[in-house]
Amino acid sequence: MNTFRPELYPLGQVWSVLVALLPLIVIFVGLGVLKWKAHVAGLVAVVVALATAVLAFKMPAPLALLSASEGFVFGLFPIVWIVLMAIWFYQVTVVSGRFEDLRATFNLISDDPRVTALLVAFCFGGLLEALAGFGAPVAITGVMLLAVGFPKLKAAIAVMVANTAPVAFGAVAIPIITAGKVSGIPYEEIGAIVGRQTAVLALVVPFLLLIIVDGFKGLKQVWPAALVIGGAFAAAKWITSNYISVELTDVIASLVGMAAGVVLMRFWTPKGTSEAQQRLDAESAAEGGNEVVTHERRELPGSRIAMALLPYILVVAVFSLANLVGPLKRALTSTDVVINWPGLHGHVLNNAGQVHSSTIYNFQWLSGAGTLLLFVGILTAIIYKVPAKAAVKEFTDTVHKLRFTVLTIGSVVALAYVMNLSGQTTTIGTWIAGAGAAFAFLSPVLGWIGVAVTGSDTSANALFCGLQATVGHETGLDPALLTSANTAGGVAGKLISPQNIAIVATAVGLVGKESLILRKTLGWSLGLLALISLMVGLQSTSILSWMLP
Repeated sequence: MNTFRPELYPLGQVWSVLVALLPLIVIFVGLGVLKWKAHVAGLVAVVVALATAVLAFKMPAPLALLSASEGFVFGLFPIVWIVLMAIWFYQVTVVSGRFEDLRATFNLISDDPRVTALLVAFCFGGLLEALAGFGAPVAITGVMLLAVGFPKLKAAIAVMVANTAPVAFGAVAIPIITAGKVSGIPYEEIGAIVGRQTAVLALVVPFLLLIIVDGFKGLKQVWPAALVIGGAFAAAKWITSNYISVELTDVIASLVGMAAGVVLMRFWTPKGTSEAQQRLDAESAAEGGNEVVTHERRELPGSRIAMALLPYILVVAVFSLANLVGPLKRALTSTDVVINWPGLHGHVLNNAGQVHSSTIYNFQWLSGAGTLLLFVGILTAIIYKVPAKAAVKEFTDTVHKLRFTVLTIGSVVALAYVMNLSGQTTTIGTWIAGAGAAFAFLSPVLGWIGVAVTGSDTSANALFCGLQATVGHETGLDPALLTSANTAGGVAGKLISPQNIAIVATAVGLVGKESLILRKTLGWSLGLLALISLMVGLQSTSILSWMLP
């Protein structure tokens, strides 16, 4: 088979960009306007991407199909595998009967649902993002908010927005490390800048969460909690990324934010707690299908609190050991099976003429986050004395629940691979990069597009950080700032990523309502992108240059 090297503008600049955008237009219009089911929108978009790759970008049809096949398999493992394990893990805790104690434990910290959203979605979700990533945070925290009485849609939107601030340093800072590898800039330098940029997001997001959960009334009544938790998270993020460890940034920031919230609740009581809970209960009842949740505070012995928290302590402990203990991490990753995708690897070059690295598939059967969650789920079932038959039934029920999610995630990732390997994504990115000095304001948009398409800040950095650094050198802008902007802008793209939307819809029981979630998150995504773009643009000038290291 001949080697394929994509041409940047095969149809001329304008037509090439317009045609390259077609698959994205199809999936977002299909979801947001035509209200297609997510798996239908994903599959149609893949067909359009394949047609674009073959007919416009002159990619041989066998290579285009192989690109889609690798992407679909990557969507199944690790991504669907992680989602499956996260939901099954939660179901094991429900079957055990211990989840009532977890609800009561949250009420002991605060019986205010708005504070609970800050602690669970923002702080605990941030910790899960720091250690696992790949959709596990929104899946786990989504069902946790449901369990304490949140309406399905509100739970979904809350965890999606909360998942923005920690994404850049997710999975032990893999996006930052990838950005450094692709751009040739030391990742510590990129991490220091991104830590300062996303510290601003960490300060803003808790206030947005209060608006999402309880409107401006909730903001007025509970803003001290948002200020303390967000401020502690942001300060820890800034300090850790610049002076302690890029890899541990979100781990430390999440724990500090959570501790600050717990301490605050010992000295301050929010107003309007019962009224806020009544409003949430009314929304849950209007949605239908949610179980009735009791909210009264009841005392629990320390042993029951410990047992209620045990599964989540195990999650943190297992992921910390697997990712932070060098010898164990190396032992686990040594079992990875690296596969040069048959028929594809070595036959696709990037625009620089080098063999495309995306044609190598890493099968992390033991070291991956999904397998670690399986291990934690088995441990939890044993400790909670859940019968094996019940645990297996929950597994099979979860697999059945995920049947459409498999198609959605697989097709979306297949779409990303086809667009990436055929050169469509690079065409879009290079066109945006032609803005010259004004590109500083637009550079986060590349990261936003990359994450919207791939669902991963790591993948978006692999796509565009080399381009960002090159544009920086050519325009006189700071290459490290532009590379960091790609990472920071990507976090806002999480909110409209069909992959992420499919994950949270499955977790909270809104399969088939993905288009509704997209319409609800689009405004928040664009707002955060505008904030990041303005901040990066001003950082390139004397106005905010003091924010850079």
